[in-house]
Amino acid sequence: MRSFPVAVIALIIMVIAGVTYTGPANSGTGLWSGIIVGAVSRSILGVSSWLGNSYGLGIIVYTILIRLLILPLMANQTESMVKMQEIQPQLQALQKKYSSRDQESMMAMQAEQKALYKEANVSPFASFLPLLVQLPILMALYSAIQTTKILQQGTFLWVQLGDRDPYFILPILAAAFTFLSSYLVMMGQPEKNTMTTAMTFLMPLMIFFFAINVPSVLSLYWVVSNAFQVAQTWTLQNPFKLRAQRQAKKDAEKARERAIRKAKRSKKR
Repeated sequence: MRSFPVAVIALIIMVIAGVTYTGPANSGTGLWSGIIVGAVSRSILGVSSWLGNSYGLGIIVYTILIRLLILPLMANQTESMVKMQEIQPQLQALQKKYSSRDQESMMAMQAEQKALYKEANVSPFASFLPLLVQLPILMALYSAIQTTKILQQGTFLWVQLGDRDPYFILPILAAAFTFLSSYLVMMGQPEKNTMTTAMTFLMPLMIFFFAINVPSVLSLYWVVSNAFQVAQTWTLQNPFKLRAQRQAKKDAEKARERAIRKAKRSKKR
């Protein structure tokens, strides 16, 4: 996997930043608050110290490092999601075929679904692993930002990192990048999905209203993380490329069917 070396380099940089930092960090105790969150806090502050103690730049760079660290998982999730989208018509056909909900029909449908997943080389549960791995990482990062006072005392551009953005610029950017990323995913889907369409418009609103009520340091993290997500979606799940591939596949299938019909007509003669 091409993204794996990048993830390793990102991890090494984060570890070095935390080990070399000798100043004050968060004051938590215990395994989670003291060790795990403390290590994340020291790592962020270490990166910031390399950038002239600019905590805003430190958050930006550290957020990018986090995204690079989980990039192999996200790439695997994206690949699995694209494959699942491609076999949705077959899955829907199976649901119609076994519309009866008796036990025998359900078992038969599950058996055919399993065979379809195997043929497409995809697992319906593959997308959950990256989410499970990301959750503790994001929780630790969120807690480190919240509990490290020195991060919130810094300034970045027009904001005090510990205060809300008075002009709502960071919340608006966070919502805009969230929408753009979701919209690119929706464009790449072979068929419209009501839930996906609704979430495409709902999630940016949720991010915006949440961001206007938290310190700017967290809003800055969301802006950078969601901007990275846009770039990642464009690279790994480019909707125009996916559409072109699907059209090429349809054209090839039509050409094959025309060739078969032509061959049959020739035999009749």
